Amino acid sequence: RLVCEKIVAAFENPFNLNHYQHYTSPSIGVALFDYDAPSLAEELLRRADMAMYKAKEAGRNGYQFFDTLMETELLQRVALEADLHIAIEAQQFQLHFQPQYNQQHEIVGAEALIRWQHPERGLIMPSQFITMAESSGQIVQIGHWVLQKACQVLLQWSARPQLRSLVLSVNVSPKQYLQPDFVQEVKRMVTETGIHPGRLKLELTESMLVDNVEDIIAKMTALREVGVCFSLDDFGTGYSSLSYLKRLPFDQLKIDQSFVRDMLNGHDHQSIVNAIISLGQSLQLEVLAEGVETDAQLRLLTELGCQAFQGYYFTRPLAIELFEQWVEHNTGKAAKARALEQML
Repeated sequence: RLVCEKIVAAFENPFNLNHYQHYTSPSIGVALFDYDAPSLAEELLRRADMAMYKAKEAGRNGYQFFDTLMETELLQRVALEADLHIAIEAQQFQLHFQPQYNQQHEIVGAEALIRWQHPERGLIMPSQFITMAESSGQIVQIGHWVLQKACQVLLQWSARPQLRSLVLSVNVSPKQYLQPDFVQEVKRMVTETGIHPGRLKLELTESMLVDNVEDIIAKMTALREVGVCFSLDDFGTGYSSLSYLKRLPFDQLKIDQSFVRDMLNGHDHQSIVNAIISLGQSLQLEVLAEGVETDAQLRLLTELGCQAFQGYYFTRPLAIELFEQWVEHNTGKAAKARALEQML
């Protein structure tokens, strides 16, 4: 450890190279001798390399020692990535739906959330495979499936009175959005299914706005022209210039659930939520709070002027059959309540 710390410390100051001043930070992987290991030299290098990448994942400018857990994690990742290739070909995915409510507690839409129904491991949540799919590039094919499935669901809902007015939100990966044919792909899906384009809402993350802003604006504008809506997801967790935000044709801002979760724990968190709602109102954007889990959170968000909500307070994401039953049940309750109010 002492040697590693000395190496890291040695790179703290800039150094001259070919008459230029350079700054760098090392990531060091260390593997200890194990005389029982086969092909000793090659195995040591492989283990040290694995530990080095672990050091990079931890934030760089540091060091990691190899342990067997790293190898286990790597083998699990390789196996899962191989299974993901099969999952894409066999379409082992399904969509779950989390309802979105307005201030009158009426269901106005839903967010489509992907799940992987693995034949042996059971239902796998997106947190376990989406990051891997992003790094491997498989996210483009997965994203294509999600969009296609969402359009098919909207087509099915269009024939059902209690579902036809719902807006369905779909998360779009940066790699998927930046594909040259993304606009044509979305337009084709909308045209082939014949859905109302205003019922499809694409969610982009704030981190996407750092690079390729002009390309993002051009694609958003082209899709807005045919009626597709846009939401800015996880607002406040990344970096976005307000000057760009004014140019981007969003319809909605989503307050990240981390702000909603903490807003009752201190005035600072509440102030952030209030600022996001005020910004949305000034830009004439609907503001939706995600991650609502308690009645106290819902009441405070309503008092601050938030217009839409989703979260476990209402329900967890549901498989399509359960979601449709949930909507029909709650729509019936809301209709009875309105009828009672009119009688009174």
